[in-house]
Amino acid sequence: MSPNTGMTMNAKLSTLWLFAMLNYTYGDVVTLMDPVKHGSMQLTEGFLLGASIFMEIPIAMFLLSRILKYRASRMANIIAGTIMTVALTMTLFVAVPTMYYVFFSVIEIASTALIVWYAWKWREVEVVPLATA
Repeated sequence: MSPNTGMTMNAKLSTLWLFAMLNYTYGDVVTLMDPVKHGSMQLTEGFLLGASIFMEIPIAMFLLSRILKYRASRMANIIAGTIMTVALTMTLFVAVPTMYYVFFSVIEIASTALIVWYAWKWREVEVVPLATA
């Protein structure tokens, strides 16, 4: 178990992915409520498919962080976290972002960067002792 939280690293990473996903979701909802942003977006079938595939990364990582064994989980979290961090950082430079977009982006980037950091520093398999009677 992690000494500071009482959580295994798998649970910590999974929780961070859930936190990031909730921020992605609400950030997207707020963007859709913005008539200026919504009016300029072309919500084509291809765009929505691409966005769906992109968002499947954190959705899948929530589950995979819980079920993969140490090495696979560590590598998957480093790779997926890096992809999401870089992609989210790049979106800040595509156009002039709104204040709410920057707010959510900073939280999302910090979350995925923290995932990469934790996975990178994760060095040994944690053994959770069986409960005693």
